[in-house]
Amino acid sequence: NDFPWSAKSKITKRRIYNTHYLVKMQTMKMTDEVFRSFKVAKVFRENTDQINCLDFSPNGENMIASSNDDSIVVYCCLEGRPKRTVYSKKYGCDLVQYTHAPNAIIYTSNKVDDTIRYLSLHDNKYLRYFPGHTKRVVVLMMSPINDMFLSGSLDKTIRLWDLRSPNCQGVMHLNGRPVASFDPEGLIFAAGIDSRQLKLYDLRSFDKGPFSTFHVRQDFANCEWTGLKFATDGKKILISTNISQIKLIDAFQGDEIHTLS
Repeated sequence: NDFPWSAKSKITKRRIYNTHYLVKMQTMKMTDEVFRSFKVAKVFRENTDQINCLDFSPNGENMIASSNDDSIVVYCCLEGRPKRTVYSKKYGCDLVQYTHAPNAIIYTSNKVDDTIRYLSLHDNKYLRYFPGHTKRVVVLMMSPINDMFLSGSLDKTIRLWDLRSPNCQGVMHLNGRPVASFDPEGLIFAAGIDSRQLKLYDLRSFDKGPFSTFHVRQDFANCEWTGLKFATDGKKILISTNISQIKLIDAFQGDEIHTLS
């Protein structure tokens, strides 16, 4: 009764449309033919410099983009429009990730220092700082189930954090650029070691070392791993590299399933 009927009608129509849209997306099969039919529907030009990172909110309704122009832009995916822009003029912004709260993010800096910052988008205020890395952070990933997150840096460390504490929960020292990722259930995480090994850790006992180690074949001497991602079913791991090569690895046996180049 607080809304006029016309407003109620618009809200109802939007809910019906959104529900229909989500059902269609859930039933669509990603075939080669479907991918070939994709076309650019809209172009956003809010940024004046390189876009560094994109991330979707947990419910898929919003997307966030960080840029070298020191801006963090939030887009509404349901309406296809920018919602708001916040700025990080002092620290810059590189990698960005939504937390499980709809209006809170973590992001890394490309100015001043390499501290990770926890920001409320609601009032543009910092909730917490996570110092520790001494060089550029190249890995940032939230746990899919709780407030833990991973970071990896060119200081050759991978760190495990909890949003509720500024103190690092665990640190691994490596010999090269780190890559890391949580599995879809948030129970384990994988770490790439020296672009040659995959190590799997149980979050409940990561301090005891990896429970599995896989040696991955190197095709080229100058190949460096730049990213790592689990498949949604947790059965495969995708490794991206700096030489336009992507490896698909069996997450249980460590066997190389396929190499894309």
